[in-house]
Amino acid sequence: MGINYKFPKLSIDYEKYKKYEIKTLDKFFPNLPKEVRFCRRCIINNQRPRMILDENGVCSACNYVEKKLSGKYVDWEKREQELNGLLDKYRSESGAWDVLVPSSGGKDSGFVAHQLRDKHGMHPLCVTWAPFIPTEIGIQNFYNMVQSGFNTMMFWANGLIHRKLTRVAFEILGDNFDPFTFGQKAFAFHIALKFKIPLIFYGENGEVEYGGSLKNVDKPYESPEEWTELYYKGTNVDRLLEEGMRMGVFTENEIKDSNYDFYKAPPLQEIKELGAQMHWYSYYYPWVSLDNVEYTKEHTGYEPSPYRTQGSFTNDHSIDDQTDGIHWWLGFMKFGYNRVAKDASNQIRYGKMTREEAVELSHKYNNEFPDQYFQNFLSYLDITEDHFWEVVNRYRNPNIWEKVDGQWRLKYEVSNED
Repeated sequence: MGINYKFPKLSIDYEKYKKYEIKTLDKFFPNLPKEVRFCRRCIINNQRPRMILDENGVCSACNYVEKKLSGKYVDWEKREQELNGLLDKYRSESGAWDVLVPSSGGKDSGFVAHQLRDKHGMHPLCVTWAPFIPTEIGIQNFYNMVQSGFNTMMFWANGLIHRKLTRVAFEILGDNFDPFTFGQKAFAFHIALKFKIPLIFYGENGEVEYGGSLKNVDKPYESPEEWTELYYKGTNVDRLLEEGMRMGVFTENEIKDSNYDFYKAPPLQEIKELGAQMHWYSYYYPWVSLDNVEYTKEHTGYEPSPYRTQGSFTNDHSIDDQTDGIHWWLGFMKFGYNRVAKDASNQIRYGKMTREEAVELSHKYNNEFPDQYFQNFLSYLDITEDHFWEVVNRYRNPNIWEKVDGQWRLKYEVSNED
């Protein structure tokens, strides 16, 4: 019968709201390359922020994965020795928690938590920054992972405040997902300080694996000082609150308490004193996310969605949040590719699909609107459908979109000729 979510009306000063002049705070969006080019090996284009195409027209992700799998770029035996040395440093002999694993119960974080516990003898505490609107399959997978033997701490942000932050991010960043990203990054460090657990493990370095910045390609960890540049579009929660005040979404009283502590990293001095670091498991292990599905089915009770994910051909990742599809749709407006391009490109890199097959799938699913949870999304942000499309059209990238006979269409679509 489904979950009956209820979203009260948001208290917004609409007089201020009407007078507010919307300007995007996404520092990458106005500075995308004017010439649209597609990777010659996968189907991602150069509108993806921080994308690097080499002189042969091949993206950084394809080059990295090729080198990674060849064994010439990375000595995996040496990396495993590094991992063992790191874990030996922190492993608890008493059984106390000795590593934090941010985990939603999905295939990738479940793989990491299980590997650390069963292969390496660690004692992980899983920590979870809750999704905006959980899906039923997401709740099921989270519960099943807990039942497979993991201690898990989930944090739910103040619902009204979280929704307001999401509304502001949607308006001025062109992405509803940033408040989740803030907490997903920061929460683990707060728990690390609280329980004095310096070691944190995520799954893969997405910037390296999927075609972004290569600044950390040879590093096992990143610093909170890098988050604004790599994940937050050049902004942070304080700037969203500031603009939200001007917009009439937040009141002065709403920004004076501790509602926002977990959206921000703890003071860097405290992090340094504890020696807390967030490491990527993919640095130490030849990461293939596609293989994690069967692994977690067996070991943590993970199940793919019973439905194909709209905008793609897959059903087995990013399936725990009802707002995920709109996040990808907004990316489609800004960059000209939906999640099908990411999914297919990843399959190409690991030899699971040809580029010709990926192009065909892109043409089939790229323009598919994610309407499955659309009404819940509108209620969550307390907006009308007309307002949704007004914001969406504001973020259509003029490099790749044009209006013909009153209808929007892509100027460029990936083909086998690229």
